[in-house]
Amino acid sequence: MSLQSKLHWDVFGEGENLILIHGWGMNGAVWHQVVDELSQHFCVHVVDLPGYGHSHQIPSTSIADIAQAVLADAPQQAIWLGWSLGGLIATHIAIHQPVRVSKLITLASSPRFAAEGRIWRGIAPKVLNDFTSQLTDDFQGTIERFMALQAMGSPSARQDVKQLKSAVLSRPMPNPNALHLGLELLATVDYRQQLNDIEIPVHRLYGRLDGLVPVKVASVLDQQLQTESHIFKASSHAPFMSEKQAFCDLIKQL
Repeated sequence: MSLQSKLHWDVFGEGENLILIHGWGMNGAVWHQVVDELSQHFCVHVVDLPGYGHSHQIPSTSIADIAQAVLADAPQQAIWLGWSLGGLIATHIAIHQPVRVSKLITLASSPRFAAEGRIWRGIAPKVLNDFTSQLTDDFQGTIERFMALQAMGSPSARQDVKQLKSAVLSRPMPNPNALHLGLELLATVDYRQQLNDIEIPVHRLYGRLDGLVPVKVASVLDQQLQTESHIFKASSHAPFMSEKQAFCDLIKQL
């Protein structure tokens, strides 16, 4: 890979490798509050996905592209923790490159983000379509509306939005093409069936008040996979901010 095609990574601490993957419209800076604590127990690797943050000039056209770019400089084996859209990417890697993953942790994420009538809870297709059309007109405003949506319902919503905003603005703004691709993935990717084939340990973490990944998704998948998930009671879509200490404690115990 040429230098320009390498993603931006930050590495902290030592111990077992833990990779943190951010969500749509964000960048690796969103994790800065939990990195201090987690890096006392793990070697924490934080990536800016293609098109985001310091990797904003790197193109991608599919989830396979994104996964390949991340795998290129990721440690050979690690715990993969993906938040929101990042959980979809970590899941893709666990399905297609299981030897690279010792444990999969998805946070406020879903194997299918788009709702399907009454059959499957998720983001209404109209909401995703609106975000897509608004992106072209008001790039920054759309990302800010998405941040507000992520924190909605959480007792610490105002604080959460403030933290998300300062993290995003601390690095270059995301590339519009990456944002469009991300919304397309949220609208179309469906890994519900493939989850049954993952043989490595999988931990699914949710926010009880999450409006983007309804907590009903947790119980449906608990039944399908015969596993238990963890629900953060006072969180919406960003438990690592709303319940920072509980989040760090849980990751250390898993």
